[in-house]
Amino acid sequence: MIPGKRTAAPALVDGIREPADATVGAVDAARGHLAAHRGRYRIADPVRDLRPVQAVETGGEETVRLQQRYRGVEVLGGQYVVRMEHKGGKRVVTGASGAYFTGLTTGTDPEVDEAPAVERAVDAVTDQLRAAGRGGAARDEAPPLSGAARGLVVLPRGTGLLTWHVTVRGENPGTGEPVLREVYVDARAGYPVLQYSGIKTFAASAAPASTSRRAYRQADDGPAVVGSGVKYDGQAVALQLTQDEARQRYVMRDQSRMGDGSKNPISTWDARDRSVSEVSGQWPAGIEEFASPTPAFGGEATEAGAVDAHWAAGKVYDYYRQVHGRDSLDGRGGVINSLVGVTDFGRPYNNAFWDGTKMVYGGGDAEYRAFSAGLDVVGHEMTHGVVENSANLVYAGQSGAMNEAIADYFGNAVKTDAYGIPMDSPDAGLLGESLCRTKPPRECATRDLNDGRSAATSFLGVSLTTDNGGVHLNSTIFSGALWDMREDIGRTLADRVVYRALTAYLTPLDGFTEGRDAVLAAARDLKASAKQLKAVERSFNAHGIVPGWELATGVDSDPLLGDVNTDGVRVGAGGGWWAASKSNENGSEPYSVWAGRADGSGAPQRISPNDGRYHVHPATDGKTVVWFAYNRRTVDLLARPIAGGPVKKLWTGRRVGPELQIEGDVVVVESRPRGARSIVEYLRLSDPTPVDVTGDRSVNSGYPSISDGRIAYATSRRSEGTWTYGTEVLDLKTGVRTRMGQLGTLKDTGPTAINGDHVFWLANEAEENRLTAVRRADLDGGNVVDLSPAGGPGAIEGIDLIATRDAVTAATWTPAPEYRNEALPKLWQFSADGKRKDRVSCNRGEQMWAGMPGGRQVVWTDSTTGHSDVVTRTRPAGSCG
Repeated sequence: MIPGKRTAAPALVDGIREPADATVGAVDAARGHLAAHRGRYRIADPVRDLRPVQAVETGGEETVRLQQRYRGVEVLGGQYVVRMEHKGGKRVVTGASGAYFTGLTTGTDPEVDEAPAVERAVDAVTDQLRAAGRGGAARDEAPPLSGAARGLVVLPRGTGLLTWHVTVRGENPGTGEPVLREVYVDARAGYPVLQYSGIKTFAASAAPASTSRRAYRQADDGPAVVGSGVKYDGQAVALQLTQDEARQRYVMRDQSRMGDGSKNPISTWDARDRSVSEVSGQWPAGIEEFASPTPAFGGEATEAGAVDAHWAAGKVYDYYRQVHGRDSLDGRGGVINSLVGVTDFGRPYNNAFWDGTKMVYGGGDAEYRAFSAGLDVVGHEMTHGVVENSANLVYAGQSGAMNEAIADYFGNAVKTDAYGIPMDSPDAGLLGESLCRTKPPRECATRDLNDGRSAATSFLGVSLTTDNGGVHLNSTIFSGALWDMREDIGRTLADRVVYRALTAYLTPLDGFTEGRDAVLAAARDLKASAKQLKAVERSFNAHGIVPGWELATGVDSDPLLGDVNTDGVRVGAGGGWWAASKSNENGSEPYSVWAGRADGSGAPQRISPNDGRYHVHPATDGKTVVWFAYNRRTVDLLARPIAGGPVKKLWTGRRVGPELQIEGDVVVVESRPRGARSIVEYLRLSDPTPVDVTGDRSVNSGYPSISDGRIAYATSRRSEGTWTYGTEVLDLKTGVRTRMGQLGTLKDTGPTAINGDHVFWLANEAEENRLTAVRRADLDGGNVVDLSPAGGPGAIEGIDLIATRDAVTAATWTPAPEYRNEALPKLWQFSADGKRKDRVSCNRGEQMWAGMPGGRQVVWTDSTTGHSDVVTRTRPAGSCG
């Protein structure tokens, strides 16, 4: 028996054979077993608190999956699985496992209504897109995102956190890419405490996904026939088709594979005239299955990827049916639909995804074939459907990385078996290597399951803002262990072990350690020998997945405030002090603002009250701390001297951005009075009357900074349908506004920074990418130079900017074809004269939300260790080469 984390209920009970009631259904028998052993499982009322999700019987083995409900409200990730044998009129329980959270005591009556929760969720996603450098400049348009409440959910943090679950959909306001995010808003204070993307893609990207349950089935079924086509690799293959007699054509609709059961089809649809946003989470009107006047499909269907998609979908279906006895992705003969050839608003879309009901494949370009041309890609996306209909691993952090790892494992397994690739081939572990037209396989491949990565040396800690917490970044750590196991104990047993671990053990919030336990338990269930069990253990050990592995991650920074349990919250700094938000150890407590000396001397002190509001995005000049406090319906701007004294309310609004600055008596804030539109305003501690920095309400402004009585900010104006962008400075002493000069034609502008000598800002000059210059001008707007170029070698994708008199620090993405450590948000520091450029820290993982307390010192939130810490370096680390 393995104890559970943060709960009295065991995570795993195995090696038992205890009688269960054979006269009732599997669900009642499972709950009856848990009730009869309350002392072991610590589940007080299994009938009331465990709702049946799924009961699967295969060859006399029963697996019952139960969802935890606390006072009638679903608990995120709270699932318990009971395994039984039912043969010869008798039933025995062989084990149980999962996560049932016993310490929940929270109330379940919301104090925030649905409507404000939805509004806050949409604002939070908008803020996160902007923070990631993908939200563009503020614009005076209707919000491109919308939210829908999906009910109350308890997050299993500490004693429980009651939230509204909101799904936010739409398009990225800066790039036009589709957006789908699951957001959880505290139902008492109205603050978004968790958000992650619903994306389940083959390659890491901003591709869309959905949890919609709608599936489309063509109704006018005709006779089934066997046709043919040619795959991208030149191989002629048989295709299961349907003859559409009324239209005298043959369509890619396979009615044979599920003909002895549900009679549902496997269909391949022509979506070449559709953008990815039109097909994500919805069925696009007017599309049709790929068709041909004869059963022999020609070159057009090949180039579109339709032949590969249809053939491969059948192959993957056969694999799960023949090897694992699973009928379709849902295990119940569900419809299988593939949409092929989608674009990104007419541009190439080089990716593939599962959106909860169907597979969607990009049409490729001059270098990439249609993404359905990879059998492993098709196997990967279809496996996401299998995962969603079994363990339903939450697509964030370690559970999301295991979701990706299992999809990779089975995608690779289907491919290597179908093509007879030996496991000892140096390219056997590659995924997506067949997608390129000119690049060799290893250069083309998206991932390699045999890359040897270890949790101890390769795990990349990132926030949920980046790759959903590292679902692609860290997947090969776990899939590599599974791949090694397949090589050591053989394909047949390894595949059965992984499938059983997925369907009979894993639950939604499990991480790498629970995954190891599940695989070992499944191997024991399947009678693996002692030698084989040792090989399984060795595989996980080799990839650093051992108990307590998270504690071994090293950093080159100094801690200031540990384990803050916040995500997407700024760190403020100035005058030798820092200020940051922190929750309690388990993340269940609303955030409070803390402040401390940047040199690490003295103990951090709480600045804000701990009153149930969320106190976030603090800024400080070393004398005063200002911050936002989220109430149920409004947001307060608060201030308090570091030396002590009462908290002063300066301003109350409904919608604000995270941008906040203070210098002496002046506080600069970004607000959003109308939708996505943003306005920079300033007010004084002595007179909290907001003043628009532009003096013109028709101008959008954002990304403010302040120094020596001058406020810098970005602007966007629209005239006759054309947007123009710029950077301006308001001198508070004279009231004069100065517009900075530019070196090229601005396509977008972003964060600003200012010191007593110069103004700095991020400038984008190309619509086709998000590369930005780090640009500098004198205070009068002249002598404009780039500290970092707007394009070409060495260009960065800047997402934030801060400065002192000595240096300017930029948080950046480094353009790369896929996620890896070097491509994550990192901090680069430039000398004010542009002669020096250094990495602030060489820590693995993500570095965000930085502040500069003075000199060259930087304070930031670091996720290298797998959780968020406020850390510092007094000088840059260098090149990190």
